[in-house]
Amino acid sequence: MKKMIVAGLAAGLVSLAACNSSPQEQAADNIEANAEATADNLEDMADNVGTDGAEASLENQAEAVRATGQNQAEDMRTNDPDTNLSNGI
Repeated sequence: MKKMIVAGLAAGLVSLAACNSSPQEQAADNIEANAEATADNLEDMADNVGTDGAEASLENQAEAVRATGQNQAEDMRTNDPDTNLSNGI
């Protein structure tokens, strides 16, 4: 239930942010929202795992997902996706 609420909120925020944004900015916002939702899910899993090592690993994965999402979104904002393939599109 918690995951569905987070996903719904993320989708709502993305749709509100998309009102006055360029397609490039919308794509960057979507990347960030998806990374944030994935990281939140990893943190939820970390809260429910039995060992400290597994919890730390999941927390580290969540941080890495957030950082990757932010980097990809920034790349999307600063580079033209039609001419620059460094952003993976």
